[in-house]
Amino acid sequence: MECSQRILRWFDKHGRKDLPWQTEPTAYRVWVSEIMLQQTQVSTVSRYFDAFIHRFPDIDALAQASLDEVLHAWAGLGYYARAKNLHRAAQLCVANHHSQFPKDFDDVLNLPGIGRSTAGAILAISTRQRYPILDGNVKRVLSRYFAVSGWLNDPKTIDTLWALSEKITPHKRVDAFTQAIMDLGATLCTRTHPKCAECPIHEDCQAKAQQRVTEYPKTKPAQKKPTQSTTCLILFDPNQQAILFEKRPLKGIWGGLWSLPECPVATEIKHWCREVFDLSIQQNDHWEPFRHTFTHYHLNIHPVLCHVKSLPKKKRITEQYHWCPLTEIHTLGLPAPIKRLLVKMERKQS
Repeated sequence: MECSQRILRWFDKHGRKDLPWQTEPTAYRVWVSEIMLQQTQVSTVSRYFDAFIHRFPDIDALAQASLDEVLHAWAGLGYYARAKNLHRAAQLCVANHHSQFPKDFDDVLNLPGIGRSTAGAILAISTRQRYPILDGNVKRVLSRYFAVSGWLNDPKTIDTLWALSEKITPHKRVDAFTQAIMDLGATLCTRTHPKCAECPIHEDCQAKAQQRVTEYPKTKPAQKKPTQSTTCLILFDPNQQAILFEKRPLKGIWGGLWSLPECPVATEIKHWCREVFDLSIQQNDHWEPFRHTFTHYHLNIHPVLCHVKSLPKKKRITEQYHWCPLTEIHTLGLPAPIKRLLVKMERKQS
């Protein structure tokens, strides 16, 4: 289609071509970048990508690393299930594909954490196979250009958008076009304040013709997020110069990461520490609460610094917990809010 050629011409002149993962678009590098870019902005991924590739330069290195190492390298990007899926997929590539990222679409689709659009993007960019894509940016571009009126979360609307993506995907330069249409959505056809005057396809964009650009794509209003509260305990042993950490379950929020023990907000902390860990607490320092927002709810975190007076006489702390010296905290995979608390503690200690 002519619109595809206009998008390509725009990309040749104005598109981003110096992003870290674009300099050497191997299947491995493209795969890592596409997983990182799921639900995360380019500016954030750009800060993490090179360090991750330096630590895990190929599939073998990623597969052989421990999950803790991978989560530590991922810390700060959020949505940690992506890192766990990436690690597991690397192990499957070693076991089933001779340590190579597969080139067959169905084989790629069978890897954990990879859906139809991500599989198509990886293969289109790294091997120039023609597959349409439909990430969030492309959904927005197509919804506006063709004035697709259905709710974006309606399966029929998604089917329509897939058909349109297939229709406009060219047979030549599919690698460049795949990057171009994503770039168009990310830089010009943005969710708010789109730069229609700079868009290479604005002249026949149906939403623009209707003067209803920001009404597309149509999404149902989000429900108000519920709020939960918890107390995060920074259990500090001054004798060991160590903090007690808890390993989160693999499934759920911050799955597989190290975090701080939590207790209900209304709990009497000294009594709770005695009952759970047989720890004697000398003093508590209640810090200012703060809010961390997840996809489906808000979490009000009440941090409390607890100075440990004495350790348990009998072993009450299982392998789920770990006393980590202050000098080694940087080696742990930690959620971003917990990192912020520990930075605050370091400042108080200095």
